[in-house]
Amino acid sequence: MKVVYMGTPDFAVGPLEAIIKAGHQVSAVVTQPDKQKGRGREVQMSPVKKCALQYGIPVLQPVKIREEEAIKELSSYPADIFVVAAFGQILPKKVLNMPKFGCINIHASLLPKYRGAAPISWVIINGETETGVTVMQMDEGLDTGDMLLKEKVIIEAKDTGESLHDKLMEAGARLIVEALPKIERGELKPEKQDESLASHVGKISKSLGLVDWEKDAASLERLVRGLNPWPSAYTLYKGKTLKIWEADEGSQEGLGEPGCVTEVGKDFFTVATGDGSLQIRSLQLEGKRRMTVKEFLLGYEVKPGLRLG
Repeated sequence: MKVVYMGTPDFAVGPLEAIIKAGHQVSAVVTQPDKQKGRGREVQMSPVKKCALQYGIPVLQPVKIREEEAIKELSSYPADIFVVAAFGQILPKKVLNMPKFGCINIHASLLPKYRGAAPISWVIINGETETGVTVMQMDEGLDTGDMLLKEKVIIEAKDTGESLHDKLMEAGARLIVEALPKIERGELKPEKQDESLASHVGKISKSLGLVDWEKDAASLERLVRGLNPWPSAYTLYKGKTLKIWEADEGSQEGLGEPGCVTEVGKDFFTVATGDGSLQIRSLQLEGKRRMTVKEFLLGYEVKPGLRLG
């Protein structure tokens, strides 16, 4: 099939490469404009743009895809279908109706649950045991179109946002390669979403990572995993930001005031929470590299009674 592919972050790279390797003709890639990032404010290309350039595929970067000029440019590229994966803009009706087989989306959840921008982090934070990928026919709503194919993915006890992202990207790549020929042959039966089961999650903000030690240890352990690698869970150590990268649930006994260190071992320290405790295993102090707690304790003082936050 002739495909126009729309995507921006790392999650969209795997499916794009799978489509190319399966022999489909990607006539153009649409991605978000280059952005300034980092302390040096260097202009950086999206991961999908980098991938497209490696394969010599034309790249379109409209600021707003609903503008007439962008739609006109898009229409000049031949396509039987538009494939979308975490593109970052809402497609107008004119674009949705442009190709013969419409637009299909690779969404990183088992719809209708977890519609929206950041399902991968939220399923971990909320304590789900499984998630997956849905290939759906797009309509004018946000992740509301008819479902075409699904693949379940188990959420392991120590999955982070990063590890689950990689599993779902691989599932999305498999699923889209399976879906395209079936769509072309008319073999997929669209399934309407059950609105009574629908849930929606918003974008992840940095402020979400601020640890509230009054919460229970299980919730905080999931927060640490769900926000790894971005934006990370964090607290304060002697006035400086301290990112928490790895943590385990500790004892369920109330050993001290929430936020207070209760025990220091060779390679961990334990912090009391509103219910139970959290054993910190890996962290990063403001301005320093990521390190194990064993390394951290060589240069920084942590004693029982120290209050974080």
